[in-house]
Amino acid sequence: MGSILTFIVLAVIVFLIFIIVRSFRVVPQAHVFVVERLGAFHAEWETGVHVLVPFIDRIAGKVSLKEKVVDFKPQPVITKDNVTMQIDTVVFFQVTDAKQYIYGVERPLVAIENLSATTLRNIIGEMELDTTLTSRDVINTKITSILDQATDRWGIKVNRVELKNILPPREIQDAMEKQMKAERERREKILQAEGDKKSQILVAEGEKESQILRAQAKKESQILEAEAQKQAMILRADAVKEQKILEATGEARAIEMVQQALAESIVKLNESNPNERVIQLKSLEAFQKAADGKATKIIIPSEIQGIAGLAAGLKSVVEKDVQANDKN
Repeated sequence: MGSILTFIVLAVIVFLIFIIVRSFRVVPQAHVFVVERLGAFHAEWETGVHVLVPFIDRIAGKVSLKEKVVDFKPQPVITKDNVTMQIDTVVFFQVTDAKQYIYGVERPLVAIENLSATTLRNIIGEMELDTTLTSRDVINTKITSILDQATDRWGIKVNRVELKNILPPREIQDAMEKQMKAERERREKILQAEGDKKSQILVAEGEKESQILRAQAKKESQILEAEAQKQAMILRADAVKEQKILEATGEARAIEMVQQALAESIVKLNESNPNERVIQLKSLEAFQKAADGKATKIIIPSEIQGIAGLAAGLKSVVEKDVQANDKN
C-alpha cells in the first residue's frame, strides 16, 4: 500500500507541475492568441508571457499578423463577348483583428478564394477580351477594393490583388499570335517605308545643297572674274591715260621749246636790226617750206625778185653774223 500511495503522490505532483508549466504561455512577435474562458471570448493575448487558468481558459486560435500571400488556382471566367478563359489570382492580405478573424467567418482562406472568384467573374463579365488583356491594373484595383470592403468584417485587410495569368482558349491565342505577327509585319513595312522616304529626302536635300553650293561657287567665280577684268580695264585705261598725258606733256614741251626758240630767234633777229635783204631771205626760206608741202598752187610774192640780188644780200648778212660772233 505504501508504494502505491507514493506512486500516486508522485503522479499527482508531476501532473500538477505539468499543469503549472502549461499554464504559462509565450506569445511570439507579430502573433495574437485568442483566449476563451468557459467557452466565451475572454481576451486577446499579444506578444509576451501570459498565464492560462487550467481547465477554465483555452486558446481558441493563434493568429499571425504578418502579411500573407495566397495563390489561388485558375478560375474560369467569361468575357462580355462570350470568350471563356482561365485567370488565376494572387491575394496579399493581413489580419488586423484577431477576434473577428476567429469568429467572423469559417475557414477564411476558402471564403477569400470564393469571394475573389465571384468578384473576378463580375468584373470580367463587363469587359471584352481585348480590354481584359490590356486592363490588368484596372481589374487589380477593382477587385482589391471590393475584396477589402467585403473582408473588413472578418478582420482582414486586403492590400492588393494581382492577376497572375490570363489564359484565353488556344484558338484565341493562335488568332492573337497571327494578329500580332501581322501587326509586326505592318509596322516593319511602315518603318522600312519611312526609312526609305527619309533616305530619299536626305539624298534629295544633299543634291539640292550640292547644286546650291556649285551655283554659289560659279557665281562667286564669275564675280571674281568680272572684278579682275574690271581692274584690268581700269589699269589699262590708267596706263593709256598716263601715256597720253606724257605724250601731251612732251608735245606741249616740244611746242614750248620750239616757240621759245622761235621767240629767241626773233629777239635776236630784232636785236641784229636786219635790213630788207635779210627779210627777203627769210621770206625765201618760208617759201621753200611752203613749196615742200602738198599744195597744188603756189603764189610767188612780188617782193621776191632777182635771185642774184637775193644772193648778194645773203652774203652781206652772213659776213655781218661772222663779225658779230667774232666780237662775242
